[in-house]
Amino acid sequence: MKVADQLVQMLVQNGVKRIYAVAGDSLNELNDAIRRNGQIRWIHVRHEEVGAYAAAAEAELEGLAVCAGSCGPGHVHLINGLYDAHRSGVPVLAIASTIDTPEFGSDYFQSTNTIRLFDDCSSYNQIATTPVQATRMMQMAIQHAIHTKDVAVLGLPGDVAAMTAEKGPGASHNYRNTVVMRPSDPDLEQLATLLNAGQKITIYCGIGATEAHDDVVELAQRLQAPVGYSFRAKMGIQYNNPNEVGMTGLLGLPSAYHSMHEADVVLLLGTDFPYTPFLPTKNKIIQIDEKPERLGRRAKLDLGLCGKIGDTLQALLPLIKQKTDSSFLNAQLSLYETVKKHLHTYVQDPGSTDRLSPEFVAATIDTLADQDAIFTVDTGMCCVWGARYIQATGQRRMLGSFNHGSMANAMPMAIGASLCYPKRQVVAFCGDGGLSMLLGDLATIQQYKLPIKLIVFNNRALGMVKLEMDVQGLPDNETDMVNPDFALVAQAMGFRGLTVREPHELQSALTDAFTHDGPVLVNVFTNPASLAMPPRIEWNQVKGYTLTMSKMILGGRMDDVLETVKANYKHLSDIL
Repeated sequence: MKVADQLVQMLVQNGVKRIYAVAGDSLNELNDAIRRNGQIRWIHVRHEEVGAYAAAAEAELEGLAVCAGSCGPGHVHLINGLYDAHRSGVPVLAIASTIDTPEFGSDYFQSTNTIRLFDDCSSYNQIATTPVQATRMMQMAIQHAIHTKDVAVLGLPGDVAAMTAEKGPGASHNYRNTVVMRPSDPDLEQLATLLNAGQKITIYCGIGATEAHDDVVELAQRLQAPVGYSFRAKMGIQYNNPNEVGMTGLLGLPSAYHSMHEADVVLLLGTDFPYTPFLPTKNKIIQIDEKPERLGRRAKLDLGLCGKIGDTLQALLPLIKQKTDSSFLNAQLSLYETVKKHLHTYVQDPGSTDRLSPEFVAATIDTLADQDAIFTVDTGMCCVWGARYIQATGQRRMLGSFNHGSMANAMPMAIGASLCYPKRQVVAFCGDGGLSMLLGDLATIQQYKLPIKLIVFNNRALGMVKLEMDVQGLPDNETDMVNPDFALVAQAMGFRGLTVREPHELQSALTDAFTHDGPVLVNVFTNPASLAMPPRIEWNQVKGYTLTMSKMILGGRMDDVLETVKANYKHLSDIL
């Protein structure tokens, strides 16, 4: 048995079903061991970044996932997807095969220093130079990935993979443990005292609270508290939640922002929400998180406690008294209803030829998609439309580059999701800019006949960048895109491609796509002038936007100004 065979056996024992990689040189022994073993699929992506993103999606949906890169460029290509997995806190094992050990330190062809390269995006990062090290390090890498919910990197030289396997002194299998984690009884009593004394309480949930949905709802009803949530937590918190008031943050809604700022006490559950300008500063803030190093790094706290949200709330609920005054909650729910009606006005305007309203497109997808669909969203304007118009059902999932904020993630994540759940509908919200970055892996979708539905929000621009320049008072420059015919590209790759230029064509095209047994790309020409305003507009943003419009007028771009105003008059009437 070779070292490569031994490592593949360990992966099988840990439930690994596939490995995302580009075959080549230093990975050949591992590749052959996987072929001979027959229990793991080698998924041949066209770019290692796609493999890392696909593994990150699978890890978030199912647990441990594996990607690999061959020496040199293969390592570098992995970096962006691994950074995303690292920042999202999902267990990914990356096997970085390297040049042969005799060539270490000789500036050999395609050599990279894997320790330095991956150190900032992993919790475990080592390179094996002997057979015994290889198995011990594989076991430790898997342990780190699972228990720290992070990236673990195993550097595997090609010659070591080919050596005869040896049994090391450590365990060859891994240990999975379910740990109860909650604050001490005195801490829980202090928490209960603060919550019982509060008159106006708002709960804000992150991804760490999603597995405690029912406990969150029960706590909110006892406290008569509205519940806001982060984008990443939406699918796990919104459904069957009579107290929910939406998201806050750059993609959020005024209702959640208002609820947090009008409250006397804000309870942050399992969230590391990074946008401090959207957090209140004049009320009491309590934070609970299973990672104590996160406590207080976004806001000044009156109380910070370490614990898993489910374990903590189950112990807390018996200490919480039922509140009877629902006036604060009712006021926030009323505002939320007004906000939802406002959002619906955009859905009622389908747009025009080559300028479909992206809100209309997203809302139509929400209506037609399966109740257990998995959505992936590209960073940028696609995130806005997904955040605001895709509704949770308790079965749906949504994946994105929510912490790392990288473009081009939606299509690769859809690959991982579809391989992980081949019988579930997978819908990717792709920006034209994001899809263009990794266009070659459409061939991977076709090669494995993955029934992914790629919806391209083709606004012929880097929409979010354009908005950022607008609010800074800068006329957009070099944000426009000259795109290929994406539907024809899909057809050239071997699967179905549809184009939607008229609003009345959308529903039939999406219905066709969703019922087709195979991959489909729907190229929708959306309005490039559609903007997404955050829930709170600073005066400097208004001033910057006005300045941009003035510069565009003086620069002779009056048509662009009129189109932007027409497309966003509802937003503009609210803020100007």
